Amino acid sequence: MPDGPKIIVHGAGSIGCYVGGLWLAAGLDVSFLGRERLKQEIAEHGLAVSDTQRFSVRFDPDRISFETRPAALRKADIILLTVKSTGTEAAAREIARHAKGTATVISLQNGVSNPDVLRKRLSRQTVVQAMVPYNVVHLGPGRWHRATWGDLVAEDQETTRDLAARIGDRPGRLLLAKDMQGVAWGKLLLNLNNAINALSGTTYLAELQQRDFRRVFAAAIIETLALLKKKGIRPAKIGKVGPELLPHVIGAPDFVFNKLFLKVQKIDPKGRGSMADDFDAGRETEIDWLNGEVVRLAEELGEKAPVNAAIVELVKQAELGVQRTWSAKQLCEHILGGHKKVKGFGY
Repeated sequence: MPDGPKIIVHGAGSIGCYVGGLWLAAGLDVSFLGRERLKQEIAEHGLAVSDTQRFSVRFDPDRISFETRPAALRKADIILLTVKSTGTEAAAREIARHAKGTATVISLQNGVSNPDVLRKRLSRQTVVQAMVPYNVVHLGPGRWHRATWGDLVAEDQETTRDLAARIGDRPGRLLLAKDMQGVAWGKLLLNLNNAINALSGTTYLAELQQRDFRRVFAAAIIETLALLKKKGIRPAKIGKVGPELLPHVIGAPDFVFNKLFLKVQKIDPKGRGSMADDFDAGRETEIDWLNGEVVRLAEELGEKAPVNAAIVELVKQAELGVQRTWSAKQLCEHILGGHKKVKGFGY
């Protein structure tokens, strides 16, 4: 039995199963809380995680503790919260009811506002903001694969320092940061592509190889950067390309983009965003916590965010079954009004 804190992954889906699997492989005491469907899948097939650097590990079913009832939270010293942003309020109620007052809740969720929601609801527990930079693909029964790059990042405090030391430099390592607001917004700049990918109806790689999709992505980033500058927020560099340079690389001609980005930032050809899975399953998406965060920031500043607002509207329509798939040309013309050039750079 591993020593150290008892960790429960709350909302164990693709990200939760992947990170939890890595931390199990690092020797941590990890169990899972999620849906009955996944419990049965893992009970039959075990849990396997892999990445693009050829790391792979598999656990037999009897190595995995998977619960479906929130009462399991009573045992947790650390709750790794990986529920979708649409489920944050419900998860907070479960934690408030069942978890120990001494528990630490690490929010490993999309967007920038979930930790604030949790802190308002959880007066006894400590809430820590964290960030997962990569995309995880569910390859088949009991198998989860990291399709993109990066390391987990969490707010620097006593619990996360101890956790990072226990994991060490193994896969699933945890980096620490003082300015998690900047980290969260840096990640959100990349997540602005989630909706574009879902609307493209294809993989990340196939989508990003089409320049008109990238023009929309670049325009969304530029719009966000202008708002962040007015707010006084400096987004952190996530990945190989810094925030200010990112839209120029994204919107560049194909031969430049392929050389400067795709050769450096390896993207698994099977990878696609979770929003695309939400479309397929007819679920509510996280759009309000992605491009919607930019729209809310604009409203707070008395500004407008027409590019991100248009993307939000298309996703809302797609949730209702209205035109879920757009070609690159269609989307570019709809969002950018047919203009190939985006304000802020001359491509």
